[in-house]
Amino acid sequence: MKRFTRQEGMQFKHPELLYALFILIIPILIHLFQLRRFQKVEFTNVKFLKSVNLQTRKSSQIKKWLTLITRLLLTASIVLAFSQPFIPKTNNFNEKQETVIYLDNSFSMQAKGQNGSLLNETIQDVINTIPEDETLSLFTNDKTFANTSIKAIKNELINLNFTPIQLNYDAALLKGKQLFSNETNTEKNLVLVSDFQVKNGLTNIETDSAYNLSFVQPKSNLKANVSIDSVYVENTNAETIDLTVNLKNYGEPLENVSVSLFNNDELLAKTAVRINDEAKTTFTVSNNTKINGRLELEDIGLQYDNSFYFNIEQKPKIKVLVINENSNSAFLNRVYTEDEFEYSAYQLDALNYNIIKEQNLIIVNELKSLSNALITALVDFKKDGGSILIIPSNNIILNTYNQLFDNISISSYDINMQSNKRLTTINYDHPLLANSFYARVNNFQYPRIDNTYKFNNNVNGILFFEDGSVFLQGIKNGFAFSSSLNNDNTNFKNSPLIVPVLYNIGLQSLKLPKLYYKLGQPNAVAIETAIGQDDILSLHKNELVIIPPQKSYSRTVTLEIGEYPDSAGIFQVKNGDAVLQNISFNYSRDESNTNYLNLESFGNINTHTSLANTIKSIKSNANVNALWKWFVIFALIFLIIELLILKYLK
Repeated sequence: MKRFTRQEGMQFKHPELLYALFILIIPILIHLFQLRRFQKVEFTNVKFLKSVNLQTRKSSQIKKWLTLITRLLLTASIVLAFSQPFIPKTNNFNEKQETVIYLDNSFSMQAKGQNGSLLNETIQDVINTIPEDETLSLFTNDKTFANTSIKAIKNELINLNFTPIQLNYDAALLKGKQLFSNETNTEKNLVLVSDFQVKNGLTNIETDSAYNLSFVQPKSNLKANVSIDSVYVENTNAETIDLTVNLKNYGEPLENVSVSLFNNDELLAKTAVRINDEAKTTFTVSNNTKINGRLELEDIGLQYDNSFYFNIEQKPKIKVLVINENSNSAFLNRVYTEDEFEYSAYQLDALNYNIIKEQNLIIVNELKSLSNALITALVDFKKDGGSILIIPSNNIILNTYNQLFDNISISSYDINMQSNKRLTTINYDHPLLANSFYARVNNFQYPRIDNTYKFNNNVNGILFFEDGSVFLQGIKNGFAFSSSLNNDNTNFKNSPLIVPVLYNIGLQSLKLPKLYYKLGQPNAVAIETAIGQDDILSLHKNELVIIPPQKSYSRTVTLEIGEYPDSAGIFQVKNGDAVLQNISFNYSRDESNTNYLNLESFGNINTHTSLANTIKSIKSNANVNALWKWFVIFALIFLIIELLILKYLK
């Protein structure tokens, strides 16, 4: 607990000068022991002269006493003025001040205030209110300036950019506390400046006796903000593609919001949209055309969410190979259609092993046994980035399957088979099914399975039986069913689950470039190319060059994109000087929400709408009411009184 020494009443900056008050004794001694005597003068009327002499002496004594008092007060006022008396405003006024400021420079601070954006207003308050040489610490969402001065960081503050990064307020508090020194005799002040969006929340904010906490929430004049939320392909045919644009509005309804579609700098189409909370608009573009797309929105709100980038590339078909053994794979052919997949099926005895490495997905469909040569080929295929789906037959040679499972990170089969089960549970959070369903259905038509193997554990389960055991397991491009899918054993083929499950396994076997990617999230982008041993792919945008982590396979290179790039736009993927394709990145739209917290509910914390007022409040706590000017005035007054007494008092 921090303790303060209580100080009351008037105090002195230079108390040692009070010893000068002893000089007041000198005029007193002169007055009491003056050597001046009256001379005798003889007159005839002695009685009259004695009366005049007595009156004169009384008048002289009064004048001398008044003069003495004014001189004493004049001298005392001068001495007290030089001692600089003051009355402290707070009990801890004489402690050293430490100030740490968190300055939110996220995109939401682009909102307009009285004098420009909220961020620019706050920066001007910092520059104009804090003395240039005063030591302070300041940090933003992406920069830290510790134990510095405004003079040292002024240019960096003026050129401070907005960032998609947003610290949550708990993290900002923790970082702010870490920037304080370990000194115990200092007054510590932590100031958080932000618009305090509702999405970030304030949790477990408690006052701490170790420092004074203040919130500054600058007010915006923004009444509405429209953002381009997402873009997706709704319909496609041999000639055209329908692009649907989702818009969101935070604030008052708006009429005729203009949305434009560009291919590079060429305007392809323009439309106007009426929007309340949400709205959609659709653009139709030519199919089989490479488009470096940019959507532009005319909106006076936040600016960062008025642009949206995307790419339409010519998609390669995903290669799917099915290996059969006296089984029917026609249901697979109906899932992997020729518009997106290059489907082929071979009987095991007619399989050319050399084509395995050219595939993206291999489905082992109800083989009785897996030869060592096939196991080796499948393991090498998966290591090279391919995907494998295992559908067992009703009578398998167990150890051959388990040998494969041990090498592709799938739980092995138990020796005992089970019968008469129903499929009841879906793991909607598994990466295979994420975002595949509009709603989570609990009561669907449960498929039945007559005979099924049992996995040794239930990890990485996707579909589950009613007893909690796994029907479909999968991780890292390796998937396996626990039973055959023929009609004699199950009606799973007639279930609505079969299409999204098998389709997603095929779709995820080749990480095709998406229309766009979100910045600040881990993204794996597969570039279909074969590169040399020493070759490296890089991302280019104007003068910016980024070399992301990457994994090379025989047919593809997967770019592992995380922290960088950190700016939105269309990037070229290059191998040396050769452009392979373009990919687009957009900022997350989380900052578009202009709903703000009501800080008045935090009654135990100082809240302001201006950083300048907060800084002045902090400094006023460290200031005092100086009284020396008053004593100078008193000295002048006593000097004037003395002159008047000497001149006019007879």
